Amino acid sequence: MTEVTLSGVRKAYGRVEVIPSLDLHIEDGEFVVLVGPSGCGKSTLLRMIAGLESIEHGDLTIAGRRVNDLSPKERNIAMVFQNYALYPHMNVRQNMSFSLQLAKAEKSVVDDQVRKASAILGLEPLLDRLPRQLSGGQRQRVAMGRAIVRDPAVFLFDEPLSNLDAKLRVQMRAEIRSLHDRLKATTIYVTHDQIEAMTMADKIVVLRDGRVEQAGRPMDLYARPANLFVATFLGSPEMNLLPATATDMGYDLGQDGRVTTTAVPPMGAARDVTLGIRPHHIALRPANGAEVAGTIALVERTGAETVLTCALPSGRSICVVSPGLVDGKAGDVVGLAFNAAELHCFDAKTGKTLLN
Repeated sequence: MTEVTLSGVRKAYGRVEVIPSLDLHIEDGEFVVLVGPSGCGKSTLLRMIAGLESIEHGDLTIAGRRVNDLSPKERNIAMVFQNYALYPHMNVRQNMSFSLQLAKAEKSVVDDQVRKASAILGLEPLLDRLPRQLSGGQRQRVAMGRAIVRDPAVFLFDEPLSNLDAKLRVQMRAEIRSLHDRLKATTIYVTHDQIEAMTMADKIVVLRDGRVEQAGRPMDLYARPANLFVATFLGSPEMNLLPATATDMGYDLGQDGRVTTTAVPPMGAARDVTLGIRPHHIALRPANGAEVAGTIALVERTGAETVLTCALPSGRSICVVSPGLVDGKAGDVVGLAFNAAELHCFDAKTGKTLLN
């Protein structure tokens, strides 16, 4: 059982505390994605697991063994980097087999491992090529193959797709997830791309300033964010947020209108809140009689969807995503119907969710 557990781990560079104190448990065979904005500590945390950064306080255990003081090669992990880190003078076969040769593995073992990894990744026709003769996606496969041949207990990925174009990123996302499903190895993957996190992970860990804001299954975090930070970080376009007053009858948006609903937080009196609604959960209606209405400022047609940016009477903008093509233009006034079942309500001061 290859579980990874971090208990009270801490990292600082001088007086700058990057990870104050962090607890995290990763199950055997789980695909966990660490996600968050630049500077949140996700890559530092991955490097601490890999043994490339020291752990100043707390414990890191892999498969039940404390590894704080073990070197990277003693931890039975393999890491795939953002820049591939291939040896330019070695061909694909040599790059993939180099770590096994350093470990003085028998030639038959080396050849067998390279053959298996090449078959998994479709690299057999490329084994005699140099890195400069490969595309970006092929280089990333070689980097993955180099990790696979070691048969590690844990795979670590540090933003491996950030150097690829959009189409290739989609393809490689599917390949990495397929690889994980085949190997069943514990995988920890770092990215700043929330689409990668949502589509690849068994569990997402959202980090901010070295702290875990929320961890759980992708759709749980999307549907039930713990706070404003998670709510706005996951989802594209991001969640609309409106200042409101919650009452027993719904939400008063001031000059922007009101939302009548029983989906309000438990309370004894009216309170100031931030109302959240995702763009896909707003429907367009005739403006007459609508509780909330806005003026279309921008129309973006992507083919499958139409993205509208509307201006509310207060001057605030609200984003609406409608399926298909919407017959509307800038200057049109439209009604905006919020799906009550998809409303989110956050404390105006703390940002914590008030609706579960």
